[in-house]
Amino acid sequence: MILTINCGSSSLKYQLYSSDLTRVVAKGMVSRIGETGAHIDHSAGRERIHQDMVIADHGSAFRHVIDNLLHPEWGALTDIGLITAVGHRAVHGGDTFVDSVLVTDAVLRQLEACTPLAPLHNPANLLGIEEARRLLPDVPHVVVFDTSFHQTMPPSAHVYGLPYRFYGEHKIRRYGFHGTSCRYVSGLAGEILGRPVEDLRLVVCHLGNGVTIDAVAGGRSVDTSMGFGTFSGVMMGTRAGDFDPGLIFHLHSVLKLDMPEIERICYKESGLLGISGVSNDMRDVVAAADAGNERCALAVDMFVHMVRKQVGAFAAVMGGIDALVFTAGIGENSPYIRARIAAGLEFLGVEIDAQANADGNRKPALISPAGARTAVLVAPTDEEMMIARDTVRLAGSAHLLRLQDSPLSLLPAE
Repeated sequence: MILTINCGSSSLKYQLYSSDLTRVVAKGMVSRIGETGAHIDHSAGRERIHQDMVIADHGSAFRHVIDNLLHPEWGALTDIGLITAVGHRAVHGGDTFVDSVLVTDAVLRQLEACTPLAPLHNPANLLGIEEARRLLPDVPHVVVFDTSFHQTMPPSAHVYGLPYRFYGEHKIRRYGFHGTSCRYVSGLAGEILGRPVEDLRLVVCHLGNGVTIDAVAGGRSVDTSMGFGTFSGVMMGTRAGDFDPGLIFHLHSVLKLDMPEIERICYKESGLLGISGVSNDMRDVVAAADAGNERCALAVDMFVHMVRKQVGAFAAVMGGIDALVFTAGIGENSPYIRARIAAGLEFLGVEIDAQANADGNRKPALISPAGARTAVLVAPTDEEMMIARDTVRLAGSAHLLRLQDSPLSLLPAE
């Protein structure tokens, strides 16, 4: 079986797949690691359990995961040896990693070198990999990077207009995020349309608490809305999105805010929450807007405007658009936001069938009318499946290498 691991700074999500990836055998999440109120939610088949306990660190969390997977009542394994490979998510691979890779000591050192690029995420990702290798040392481990999908962007899209030395010497550039999701959704869009993704120009709208708009031409990322950090592009649940960088100097020199405070404002106090004053959850903001809250209405209007503007820009980058694709929490679950974004994009051939849109939540769906020049799709993302697929692909390579190195190799002669 294939185990996927996604470690955050205080959480650990996991899924256990059958070897052919057709079934999720078990899944769960360890929350509030190292904090009060730590707990585990685990499911396998019809069994659902919730456990409140002290979980000091990621090592302890991972041991509890294995204990639950092996549990005689609510587990899914009779032997830990049934796990044949482990896949891990890493947020930032810099420009070092252009694809998923088998984990080695050298890879871990390179991943650690990327930590300054994602100081909130990469350390937790590394902890998860190290603990999993400690408990499962005899199986291949694979790491999948959120940034690697965007490494196909041309320099004209990823280099900033700063002095070139910052790019050449310090790797300051546009990296982009949510790449694992965008890669999965791009392939799914091709399946929904019955066309090779290599023949398509897609604008993928990953709309959740975090937002990425991605231009995908021929199955390759050619431009993306997020940049060096994770608050640029469209405003998000608590993140600001694009604004004039001169404001940072103004906040510091005129309003006398220090840099940690400015960073906190940009990442945690802005976006839907900062504008609405109500919530970072689009559902709450839309409900309040419908009830007459003007700031919530403004927050929705701003979000829609910023997404629509980005779609138009990326259509221009690709010289046209074949499909507009909605995914992630808002994109998959809000017909209202999908319709609002599509309105005004008729010049690109974008139309929405109202009934198909209303029925199109949480499942692969074509929501544009028959004959529309540009297809509009709902394509539910599945980052864990993408991690599992890469794990199977690369773990298979590792297995073949071991066979070739073995004196008892029974590989057929060429």
